[in-house]
Amino acid sequence: MTPAPQIVDSHCHLDFPDFDNELPDVIARARAAGVTRMVTVCTRLHLEPQVRAIAEGHAGVFYAAGVHPMRAGEDAIVRVEDLVALAAHPKFVGIGETGLDYHYSADSKLAQQASLAVHIEAARQTRLPLIIHARNADDDMARILAAEHRAGAFSCVMHCFSSSAELGRAALDLGFYLSMSGIATFPKSAELREIFAAAPLDRILLETDSPYLAPIPHRGRRNEPAYTADTAATGAALFGLPLADFAAATSANFDRLFWKAAG
Repeated sequence: MTPAPQIVDSHCHLDFPDFDNELPDVIARARAAGVTRMVTVCTRLHLEPQVRAIAEGHAGVFYAAGVHPMRAGEDAIVRVEDLVALAAHPKFVGIGETGLDYHYSADSKLAQQASLAVHIEAARQTRLPLIIHARNADDDMARILAAEHRAGAFSCVMHCFSSSAELGRAALDLGFYLSMSGIATFPKSAELREIFAAAPLDRILLETDSPYLAPIPHRGRRNEPAYTADTAATGAALFGLPLADFAAATSANFDRLFWKAAG
């Protein structure tokens, strides 16, 4: 029996209540599907200890932490030194998620931009990748990332990328990565698939953003890391590659960007 290609879920939320009392089974199913590594992402810093504990308790699980833009108007502005201190942990591999979300939280845009600047500086100081959430904020997102990168380089992934081709090109021009989620498998996502297909293969990552956005054929269910394999199949078809080759390429990309979690 041919083993499943080794895949990385670069962004999930294993601390969310959706996985309560089921986490060992969720991780076991992921491994059975070929998902050998996962990054579980903390979105509110007061929850960092429990996210860290998940990473510490499971081989192949790493973590990142930051203040989600939708929380930036509610939580106190995080300090650079707080994020830098977290980076001392061997399983802490990324800064964020951070970014801009004007869909639900446009009234807090100034707080979001201030929080984003703090996260960017922490990414510079730690050399860890910045994890960006962008929704309905393409112009500001492109402008801020370009200006900040000119002021001092940093690495970055546009997590769960589903924005415009213009923002995608702006991110790629800065040397950043685009992460493909289950959204890319949806029937109405033809334009998004075109954006990914036009991107360099060496800048593509895979993720679930679970428990959200389950890919086809699991749409409507709770998402989980095992389903990264379904998004990988869509990506392989876009690039005209065997699944094993696409999985290997995206895993190598992950290793390059998330160097502390490199296999």
